[in-house]
Amino acid sequence: MAGNANTRFDNVSLLSVASTLPSRVTTSADIETRLAAAFSRLDLPSGLLQRVAGVLERRNWGPGESSDDATVSAGRRALAEAGVDPSEVGLLINTSVSRKHLEPSVAVRLHHGLDLPSSAVNFDVANACLGFVSGMNLAASMIESGQIRYAIVVNGEDADELQVNTIDRLLKQDSDRDGFMSEFASLTLGSGSAAAVLGRTDEHPSGHPILGGVTRAATQFHDLCVGSVDGMFTDAKALLKGGLDLVVSAWKEASVEWDWSSMDMYVTHQVSSVHTNAIIKAAKLDRHRVPTTYPRFGNVGPASIPITLVEAQETLNKGDRVLLMGVGSGLNTAMMELAW
Repeated sequence: MAGNANTRFDNVSLLSVASTLPSRVTTSADIETRLAAAFSRLDLPSGLLQRVAGVLERRNWGPGESSDDATVSAGRRALAEAGVDPSEVGLLINTSVSRKHLEPSVAVRLHHGLDLPSSAVNFDVANACLGFVSGMNLAASMIESGQIRYAIVVNGEDADELQVNTIDRLLKQDSDRDGFMSEFASLTLGSGSAAAVLGRTDEHPSGHPILGGVTRAATQFHDLCVGSVDGMFTDAKALLKGGLDLVVSAWKEASVEWDWSSMDMYVTHQVSSVHTNAIIKAAKLDRHRVPTTYPRFGNVGPASIPITLVEAQETLNKGDRVLLMGVGSGLNTAMMELAW
């Protein structure tokens, strides 16, 4: 493989991972009730979100909650669990898709909320649903090079405004079936926050070594999923095919240097039952080793991988091999191996 697409680390570990979930639960039945007029006008069957996507419910921020505050909360717990004082952190990377404004970065508010020192570098990294893994890869590279001792990678997603705008638009009389399906994925999104702390393996022998991984791009598909708070428009069929082709291509090329055929756990980006089943089939994964959170939380964007890892980590044992893997709009794919 090309050298820049294949990364190995010798002295970097994941020290902790934590999540903060919204208190408000929104069921798919709730959303379909709000869309009842559109379902009737377009002659769509009820239960579509649950039957097609497998999403039973998702979380939305309740009164007094926000993605920024929740991310700070997750970050504080991750630092405490890692035994790392905020003053020791040399890097904060925010990987959120959601943002309330273009400037300044989301990272500065989180840097302040976590009481990090002025010496801690902080910035946003945007890579659609792969943002968290991209942030981990960048942080690991800076630790490995000796630039910093500790890094915290964070993410907070807020799907509320996008979903409100989507529902309002789908209720208009001029919306048709094609338009509905192009925005179907927006209705599966959920909100949530997560944080991970990375440090040196030789200083934290009880941590989880990050061994490395691969990345691949198929940017000819950059128009298949385009979104903002106003709406997200997706060619779901083409996106799924392009994403699967990219994953299989990366998987085959990676097999020259990496054997991922018998991992103890595959933590995939959570999109839907269709997406998860397709990945399992294409990569020939053991379904029992692929934990799922999309039925309860929906697609939480870049936060879905760390949230799923938080949910599943109690079932992992020392020495288990874990593969983080996902596809992000654009298209990009990334796979990262951890030794638990």
